[in-house]
Amino acid sequence: MIDARLAYEETFDCVQCGYCLPVCPTYITMGKETHSPRGRIHLVKMAAEGKITYSELAGPINLCLGCRACEVVCPTNVQYGKILESAKAVLLEEKKKVIPKRVKKFQEFLFASMIPNKKWMNTTGTVLALYQKTGLQKIAQKTGAVNILPVRYRTFEKVLPQTEGPWKRKERKNFYPAKGSKKLHVGFFTGCVMDSIFSAINMKSTQLLQIVGCDVTVIEEQTCCGALQSHSGDLEIAKKLAKRNIEAFEKYDFDYIVNSIGGCGAMLIEYDQLLKDEKEWNERAKAFVEKMVDISVILSQFRLPFQKEIKKVVTYQPSCHMSNVQKRVEEPLELLQSVPGVQYVEMPNKNFCCGSAGIYNIVNFNESMEILDVKMKNIKKLPNPEIIVTTNPGCHLQMLVGVAREGLESHIRVVHLVELLAEACGID
Repeated sequence: MIDARLAYEETFDCVQCGYCLPVCPTYITMGKETHSPRGRIHLVKMAAEGKITYSELAGPINLCLGCRACEVVCPTNVQYGKILESAKAVLLEEKKKVIPKRVKKFQEFLFASMIPNKKWMNTTGTVLALYQKTGLQKIAQKTGAVNILPVRYRTFEKVLPQTEGPWKRKERKNFYPAKGSKKLHVGFFTGCVMDSIFSAINMKSTQLLQIVGCDVTVIEEQTCCGALQSHSGDLEIAKKLAKRNIEAFEKYDFDYIVNSIGGCGAMLIEYDQLLKDEKEWNERAKAFVEKMVDISVILSQFRLPFQKEIKKVVTYQPSCHMSNVQKRVEEPLELLQSVPGVQYVEMPNKNFCCGSAGIYNIVNFNESMEILDVKMKNIKKLPNPEIIVTTNPGCHLQMLVGVAREGLESHIRVVHLVELLAEACGID
């Protein structure tokens, strides 16, 4: 009997041609067929038919980045994302049958209560800000106290950006009026990790939107996009979060709903797919998706009031989910190249994943670092790059780690596209 929980019918679209192999980061670094898209699709098919166990399926599926570069090059339009999502959901369901109750409850708390809760995430940001600004971080690093942490956490602790404290958060507003004549009214999606660790980028995003003529509203009712939950296979929690966001934003008559997070944006524009089996919610999700755009889409429609030149050699690290899922490829590049003084150089094989992929670089640290090493080899081929531009917080942290691992901190800055544009527009 076929396991109907898996996207079995979709596996037949794969003709095993191998076009996906050269673009798959895990196949390139691991060199195994089971760690290629077509290999994983075949394993899902065999698992659905009962020819292999779920434990045999788990390893290859859990080591997939979910970058979906394979979808872009696939000649038969295989829905790899759907197949992967179904496999992760089944594996989580099977895992819950055997893991201890305390582990199950912790996972449910993490995904359903902590990450989507603004108070919890603000507390995380506050603790991190105090750790940095009181000098505790310098002491911990100097004395070696951080060495009690596993290497994966130590690695990212070293490169965390300076986080805004609670005093800065108190200055935030729910409404930011357009500078000059109003052209659009947009709702701004803040994200979870983005708003707790990279909140300064969110603030600069709203300021950029203001100066091109947007009224910007940041609604309190919004919540986590559900990407981490979906990537972990917990589709029920992801669906609940999607419904909360749809319900929250549809109360307002926004021209667009704007985000500056490549990964969250990819999740948000697939809410209609996530809720495809619920007719009423699917229709509401479609209306939501039609308004959801990355900030680069809005900013590229207007002429930014640049005030200074940035005479630097700049390269661009695209977010996989922004390129492969949101299909936003040209807008970020156009904006980057429009900055006065910038000398843009294209990164070799720029679409190769950096290895971040949500929390992949935490859960699968060693594999992630192998993928990052490939990325950094390509960056080192460039003639004296001075700035790496990203469009996603996960990619941002991963590239900071890459620069640090190569000892290039004094030569290369890593910035979000929004930061580069804000600097050129004189926004502090």
